[in-house]
Amino acid sequence: MGEMVMARPVLEGAAAKVGSRAFAGYVRSGATLEMKAFSGVSGDSGGYAVPKEIDAVIDATLKSISPIRAVANVVAVGSAGYRKLVTTGGTPSGWAAENGARSETATPAFVEIAPPMGELYANPSATQAMLDDALFDVEEWLAGEIAAEFAKAEGAAFVNGNGTNRPKGFLQSPTAATADAARPFGTLQYVPAGAAGDFSANPQERLIDLVQSLRAPYRQGASFVMNAATLARIRKFKTSDGAFIWQPGLAEGQPATLLGYPVIEAEDMPDIAANSLSIAFGNFRAGYVIAERSETAILRDPYSNKPFVSFYATKRVGGCVSNSEAIKLMKFAAN
Repeated sequence: MGEMVMARPVLEGAAAKVGSRAFAGYVRSGATLEMKAFSGVSGDSGGYAVPKEIDAVIDATLKSISPIRAVANVVAVGSAGYRKLVTTGGTPSGWAAENGARSETATPAFVEIAPPMGELYANPSATQAMLDDALFDVEEWLAGEIAAEFAKAEGAAFVNGNGTNRPKGFLQSPTAATADAARPFGTLQYVPAGAAGDFSANPQERLIDLVQSLRAPYRQGASFVMNAATLARIRKFKTSDGAFIWQPGLAEGQPATLLGYPVIEAEDMPDIAANSLSIAFGNFRAGYVIAERSETAILRDPYSNKPFVSFYATKRVGGCVSNSEAIKLMKFAAN
């Protein structure tokens, strides 16, 4: 007769757990096959097993994007070159009696505008393992980052671009204090602020001079453009009866106004300094043209540099002043 085997009750706490169940079993029953002092301080003693929650949304600092595109004349072009014709002086006319002879009048003159164009590009890379394992959509994140950076770069070029493989900003145009009739086409008129690197004793009067230097046909749809530091100075100006010349928008979505015209805040405009062109006023729809070949194109390239996946983004855009009578500048100089 063989030896009797005694049946023992199975204790749940001593049962071996597999994988993540082992940590759950320890938390529930306090028993495990191998006793250790668990702590979340160091990884090998239990820190790896402490549940972690990772935010899948990546916060980013907001970039200051110049809003010139929103007020300028944007045209889509189908080729690398773009030309725009502008007439100067109109069509001359004359007076004559009912039966008098009509002599020939002069014909209008044309000026050709060719916005300098350049190609914006970005080529970031990520490993395929990163794309597979990341807890957020890396490709969508990169596309958003590229779009924001492109908007920042082109906005800066529309204001200060030198015209070499990029748009030519309106602040890079030649300037003169002469009025429209005596100033050559392509040269912007500036109004002196009255002091070197500062406003004069009556700054609101100088701002009125800047507004009135723009002829009436262009003032419909005109706006001020300046950066935040300059706007902070102007918001404190008061008239002789104590009223602020800057008026906030009365409803959400409506822009603030200065002397009745909307104010656009562009961080690419220079701070107030000696001889700086820190304030612009004009009808940018008539005065500045932006020509773009197409929208931003992003090419996903997993072949050229394995194991990296490259995201090659390009955008071809150009710009320049199209009508130098439609934009006026304030120069912080005595004259």
